[in-house]
Amino acid sequence: MTKDKILRIALPSKGALANGTINLLSACGLAVSRPNERQYFGSIPALPQVKVLFQRAADIFTKVEEGSVDLGITGYDVVCEEGQSHDDVIVIWDKLGYGKCKLVLAVPESWLDVSSIEDLAELTLLFRDKGKNLRIATKYHHLTQKWLYEKLIVHFSVVAVQGAMEAAPSMGYADMIADITSTGTTLRENRLKQIEGGTLIESQACLIGNKRLLQESEIKLETTKAFLELIEAQMESKKYVSITANVDGKSADEIGDRLMYKSELIGIAGLQGPTIAKVYSREKNDWYAVTIVVKQSMLLSAINHLRNVGGTDLTVSSPNYVFSSKSQIYESFLEKLK
Repeated sequence: MTKDKILRIALPSKGALANGTINLLSACGLAVSRPNERQYFGSIPALPQVKVLFQRAADIFTKVEEGSVDLGITGYDVVCEEGQSHDDVIVIWDKLGYGKCKLVLAVPESWLDVSSIEDLAELTLLFRDKGKNLRIATKYHHLTQKWLYEKLIVHFSVVAVQGAMEAAPSMGYADMIADITSTGTTLRENRLKQIEGGTLIESQACLIGNKRLLQESEIKLETTKAFLELIEAQMESKKYVSITANVDGKSADEIGDRLMYKSELIGIAGLQGPTIAKVYSREKNDWYAVTIVVKQSMLLSAINHLRNVGGTDLTVSSPNYVFSSKSQIYESFLEKLK
């Protein structure tokens, strides 16, 4: 297959983001084949026209931006930090549902008088009066600077740190930090505390793409559509359950009327209504199998509704996919390409 027909996707190579990505794709029927963890390339057997490149999550934005790959899954925090002036990179899906964390400001626990963003603003003025700038260690220079400027906090300096961020205040080369956290445990272990109102962004895994490369290839667009639709339909399926019951009645129409007439809640008799089929029984000829698909939150209400109209032998299953008449995420993606 020629290069212009292959859709290249960069995935995280290690860590929690990598595990979440592999699990998501596997659940969507898009299991990734990677012969061993030392190899940088892989494939998705369900989509032979896809080639997978494994990279550090922090480098995936660059790979998409430079055109080495067409799509990439990385953290939204990375995209916000790196994507300040890169028009070729578009966010196709900003919430894939895993890798959740947030970028926060954290100060030493010994700073008893600093517990909010307002306290921090006053502290920067005290530093200024002493001829100093508050030093903030972070890997997120652009996000930190922009966010603080928006809060009218301007008297600070950003310290570039590549190692363990949490050690910066205790080592003396920064006064505080701006870093990613998911549980706050690492901050507490290093005697740091988050300040109230000090969350810069909330992040999770997201899907990005190279706008120019995708615009140039109809074949890549078709592959992207298949990729997006499978993920969207699998995610959508988590919202619903399918319930089947045997109901005694004179006819399918009569049972349908009973189900629709007594359904006080919208959707309790199914998304569009029930599916009713004749059950051919040796003992009795007026049994019908009724199947409805409802939202997870309506499960018990729907079960009771089926019981109230004579339902018995109820079974519940979860669909693997739920497809709409068209893919909303793909339609949104096409709009962004324009």
